[in-house]
Amino acid sequence: MTEKKAHLSVDGLDQAIELPIHSGTAGPDVIDVTSLTSKGYFTYDPGFMSTGSCESKITYIDGGKGVLLHGGYPIDQLAEKSDYLETCYLLLNGELPNAEQKKEFVDIISNHTMVHENIARFFRGFRNDAHPMAIMCGVVGALSSFYHDSLDINDPQQRMISAHRLIAKMPTLAAMCYKHHVGQPFMYPNNKLGYAENFLHMMFGTPCDDPEVNPVLAKAMDKIFLLHADHEQNASTSTVRLAGSSGANPFACIAAGIATLWGPAHGGANEAVLTMLEEIGTVDRIDEFVAKAKDKNDPFRLMGFGHRVYKNFDPRAKVMKETCDEVLKELGIQDPLLDIAMRLEQIALEDEYFIEKKLYPNVDFYSGIIMKAIGIPTDMFTVIFATGRVAGWIAHWNEMISNPYKIGRPRQLYTGYTPREFTELKDRK
Repeated sequence: MTEKKAHLSVDGLDQAIELPIHSGTAGPDVIDVTSLTSKGYFTYDPGFMSTGSCESKITYIDGGKGVLLHGGYPIDQLAEKSDYLETCYLLLNGELPNAEQKKEFVDIISNHTMVHENIARFFRGFRNDAHPMAIMCGVVGALSSFYHDSLDINDPQQRMISAHRLIAKMPTLAAMCYKHHVGQPFMYPNNKLGYAENFLHMMFGTPCDDPEVNPVLAKAMDKIFLLHADHEQNASTSTVRLAGSSGANPFACIAAGIATLWGPAHGGANEAVLTMLEEIGTVDRIDEFVAKAKDKNDPFRLMGFGHRVYKNFDPRAKVMKETCDEVLKELGIQDPLLDIAMRLEQIALEDEYFIEKKLYPNVDFYSGIIMKAIGIPTDMFTVIFATGRVAGWIAHWNEMISNPYKIGRPRQLYTGYTPREFTELKDRK
């Protein structure tokens, strides 16, 4: 908190409105406008680009400097020295675990990976060609009908049980979405395997196989989960908080977040990268499409370059690029789309147009390439994004519920009709 004040002068008011200014531990100061309604005014901010909707200690982003911190720890350090479950613990608790705490947390998550057998039957109601995100929305929302013992949002212990269940069961449900789509039997989780390793086992394993997963691919998948674990007050996280502010149960709130993430302007970005590569088709057409991207009058846009928040570079992209190189080297695969992607990356890093506009490859560009190389179908990309992001969603939900909060109720600038008389049907023209 700071003693600074802002003064808003409004035509017609004799005295300026005094508004307190708050300071966080990092980032710009914020002007508190909550008292404006008592003066007959409220602010207008489409897209909430200049509005702080909450106070949070979980994640900090400085888009201009390319900074992403979880609990104060830079994302590149977490990606290099930590792992996904340790990062989950950090998001939920605000501190990294010691060795004993980490073992306990990993054991808890491992013990919650199974889902109720009736959930497996629930999948039969979906068509095989249903989009996996449609299935995830329905199944995650339905979890509240299976786990009645953790729905009291006023009980901290029940909130944490729900958090553990969601983090543990999301990979199981994601893999079930894939198996349902391809018509293969569901694979039960193997709790002797690590988190990402277990996910790949459930995705690609069959009952006749030994649960052996390539460690390079498991490490890459863990990095994808970790780098997508949280990203501050984005559309889906804000949706989870808004839904939670009504007192909705955590499973319903996370389902709302999944539905929001499904939008192509949000979680569908890595899927859009592969769609773009398919549109380009062959390496010899790259120059043609790069020229189209540079043409302001052409609607074509290169997907996976630049970022709405990061005005310099995406700090997650460097880690993802290194992981991408490791995966492609390990698999040694030849794929025309991957050849296109690698050539586009080279152009973006060397071409003056991209450098000047700071259109560097972002995390979605590399994660899409990695998942395609591993063999994950494009329509599963956003499901995997949701699987990683559930840690951030549930951490923000828990943080909000743990503190005083009000139900979210944005206002509007009304531009419709003012009161008018009702016209009888026979008199309407």
